[in-house]
Amino acid sequence: MSKFSGGSIIGTGLVAGLMLASMPAQAVAQRKVIENDLSKCANNAGPAMLVEVSGFERATGKVRVQAYPATSSAWLEKGGWINRIEEPVQASGGKMRFCVPLPAAGRYGIAVRHDSNGNGKTDLSQDGGGFSNNPKLSIFNLGRTSVDKVAVSVGNGVTSVTIKLQYM
Repeated sequence: MSKFSGGSIIGTGLVAGLMLASMPAQAVAQRKVIENDLSKCANNAGPAMLVEVSGFERATGKVRVQAYPATSSAWLEKGGWINRIEEPVQASGGKMRFCVPLPAAGRYGIAVRHDSNGNGKTDLSQDGGGFSNNPKLSIFNLGRTSVDKVAVSVGNGVTSVTIKLQYM
């Protein structure tokens, strides 16, 4: 058996390293639940998105902000997100701000969900949601807005977006 065969630690490591080197930075990024650290968006440090979420109908439950690569293969797919922030709703004035660091400059989409009773389930009659670029949601397209409607180009600095929550 060759020392570079599939059963070899050296061979496996070499193949994995070559595969990672050929992938874009977005694809290599690990999914992480992160803290909402607004200082990571200070002084135009990036790449990152500064997300302002408005329109909370009630100051209860939790809000989840997730960043996805703006590709049809990742957008809203289970496990397709890059970074996630989850926090109790503290919507003084109906707005909250989040800093979402990103692995590299590129195109991304943001999905926000307000779980108003904090039960971890989607309750259509109570929960709200929204996406970057604020596409209109309806009972017919819940959660399946196209990636082209939400994609935002992010450079090496901080890109600001405002998302207005929508409720059914």
